[in-house]
Amino acid sequence: MHEWSLLADLMRQLQRIAQEQQPGRITSVTLRLGALAHISPERLGAHFAQAARGTALEGLRLQIEILTDVCDPQAQAIVLDSVRVEW
Repeated sequence: MHEWSLLADLMRQLQRIAQEQQPGRITSVTLRLGALAHISPERLGAHFAQAARGTALEGLRLQIEILTDVCDPQAQAIVLDSVRVEW
């Protein structure tokens, strides 16, 4: 369940950014995956694709950097690092 709450938060952030960037379209995002986020990049990608289906986020490319520091304040988080928008 922890992974779903992280994904839901990420989706809310990206939906807000997508609305702010119209008529541009988000084409890719770079994420940092905390060492204690308890989700693999592959699983995150699959869940993201499912959650994005039918939305403005469908088809965007995820680039995921895996963090290894378990003492990092964001070790349990999925951090949105950057967003690429095409106009």
